[in-house]
Amino acid sequence: MGRVIFVASGKGGVGKSIIASNLGATYAERGIRVAMVDMNIGLRNLDIYMGLENRVVYDIADVLSGLVPPRRAMVRDKRFQALYFLATTHDKAKFTAGPPEIAQLYLYLKELFDIVLIDGPAGLGGELELAMTGVDKAVVITTPEYVSLRDADHADQILRAGGVRDRVYIVNKVNRSYFASGLLPTVEIITSMMKIPLLGVVQYDDNIHISGNCGVPIVLRGDSYITRNFEKIADRLLMY
Repeated sequence: MGRVIFVASGKGGVGKSIIASNLGATYAERGIRVAMVDMNIGLRNLDIYMGLENRVVYDIADVLSGLVPPRRAMVRDKRFQALYFLATTHDKAKFTAGPPEIAQLYLYLKELFDIVLIDGPAGLGGELELAMTGVDKAVVITTPEYVSLRDADHADQILRAGGVRDRVYIVNKVNRSYFASGLLPTVEIITSMMKIPLLGVVQYDDNIHISGNCGVPIVLRGDSYITRNFEKIADRLLMY
């Protein structure tokens, strides 16, 4: 039985989908069976970051409505032995499933894959509460800004209230020179605002975003400090 790992954020623009794509690729590179599910309903972009946008025929709404079985809707990433992607729908009105259907889908995927990585919706509200149904653990993505940290803490509170016991966070887009100048919240302030374990820090690097927009998670571009950092984060995530 696999584990469902939910990637969340309190607001958009923090790099949640970029983080999810690189974590999924890191695990798949190791031969781990990975299912990646985009649950950012109406605003999908994980398919672009994975370079799979032209291969999507059916989406999660088609699966949950019973139009097609999950296997038919899932796109296999041919760069890996066992990484599959399930897209969400662009049309919010098309998505009518509730928590029981979401939980059943996650359970089905857990029986087939070692890791089910859910790219959750950007922001807070009902879509977050729906998408987190039945997950085993959550990773909250934030940037080192007060607004982002406050929203990330709010997302964590929703996850906790929804019964997600295992929760950690990643600080993304960190510019060390700004930390040194005192223009951003200090590490002490960040850890005081976020009351869950810190999983890791990802430095700001244009190459991460350029690579993602080319449909190639940067961890696939060879050994680098970025790749090694994601490998350590991926290791810690499985330890919690």
